[in-house]
Amino acid sequence: MATGATLKRTPLYEEHVRLGARRIPFAGFEMPVYYPAGIVAEHRAVREAVGLFDVSHMGEFEVRGPDALAFLAHVTTNDPSALALGQAQYSLLCNESGGIVDDLLVYRFADRFLVVVNAANIEKDFAWLRRWRKGFGAELVDRSDETALLALQGPKAGQVLARVTDAALDGLGYYRALEAEVAGERGVVSRTGYTGEDGFEIFTPARAAVRVWRALLDAGRSVLGEPGCMPAGLGARDTLRLEVGYALYGNDIDETTTPLEAGLERVVKFAKSDFVGRAVLERQRAEGVRRRLMGFELLEKGVPRPGYDVHWNGAPAGTVRSGTMSPTLGKGIGTVYLPAEVTPGTAVQVWVRGKPLPGVVAKMPFYRRGSRASKS
Repeated sequence: MATGATLKRTPLYEEHVRLGARRIPFAGFEMPVYYPAGIVAEHRAVREAVGLFDVSHMGEFEVRGPDALAFLAHVTTNDPSALALGQAQYSLLCNESGGIVDDLLVYRFADRFLVVVNAANIEKDFAWLRRWRKGFGAELVDRSDETALLALQGPKAGQVLARVTDAALDGLGYYRALEAEVAGERGVVSRTGYTGEDGFEIFTPARAAVRVWRALLDAGRSVLGEPGCMPAGLGARDTLRLEVGYALYGNDIDETTTPLEAGLERVVKFAKSDFVGRAVLERQRAEGVRRRLMGFELLEKGVPRPGYDVHWNGAPAGTVRSGTMSPTLGKGIGTVYLPAEVTPGTAVQVWVRGKPLPGVVAKMPFYRRGSRASKS
């Protein structure tokens, strides 16, 4: 892990300091994990009203050129040719063995594709894409350092954002994006999210990040009164995404796991042209997987953490990949790879601080009542 002297900082670092955020090393960046209100308050603000996240640590690549579409179709598992202009798509990079190099979003615009990757994988992903670009007429540019990314999430996010943008938000569908002005700065507004709630992402030049951040906070107070739009950190982002069953790279998925094992078959399009990892994934689909990523809930009070042992049928069967105490559900929840024959409702034991706690395999998402459902 990077040391304090070498950690990167987003353009909003001083804002986090000013707001009293507790900061930690994350993916090579010094990032806010929570603010004075705390993780639970931030989590509930997103579920009930609106929260504002700095996700400027994420990576942004532009892909242009006559073969841009063919190139992306070859390196990603989903089918970018299905994208309309202004549409986004969740996809994966896989290696030749079918392992997941990263999960990402692909946006299609008239003159380019925008690829958004995980912060910890920016350098790895860029090198990976450059390797496979040979033979394609495609230009690849890393825009990460010059781009800031803010996520406004919650059922009232649209009311707040409408105060500072000329974007037609009512007509912006789920997994859609458009170029628009926010707080006087041209950028991109999208509607995807990572929380299970309605929400928007604002891509803006790094130099404008502070102005846009403060404008959104001011708009939140104007629309909602105090506390308005609550700043939220990595802690709430993690509890929110786990409640709705979204995979986290490095925990739930990595190069040792395949999309079929991780339950991501929906974003592997075998009907399209050849793509990296296809042969192995086709074989795995034909033979069946031996393990699958599954959710579990604890039946007694406890907090499952990554790395804790999970037993099934009286024997070790896996380790917790993601785990937390759900603020919404009031119980411990998590994910684990278990033998494929295990089904929801099956009893498991999760070893929490050396003590076996009873649990049950549960269908994901754990939480299904988010405002996102009405926008999908």
